Amino acid sequence: MKVLLDIKDNRVPFFMELVKSLDYVHVMKEIKEKRKSKFVEDLAEAFNDVKLYEKGEKKLKKAKDLLNEL
Repeated sequence: MKVLLDIKDNRVPFFMELVKSLDYVHVMKEIKEKRKSKFVEDLAEAFNDVKLYEKGEKKLKKAKDLLNEL
């Protein structure tokens, strides 16, 4: 399972030390740039929306409707 967390800047060193001390957790990548962090957050939200759509729990806009908004 993968988890995306948003941690206050002043608590990151403590949290990372704690997480790395757990033998069952593997830190795959730390994203330190805010721009990239926002991109990953948006991408995770998009994947979650697709999962909810596939379960029938969320309706998504059609691509045609999105283009018409532009």
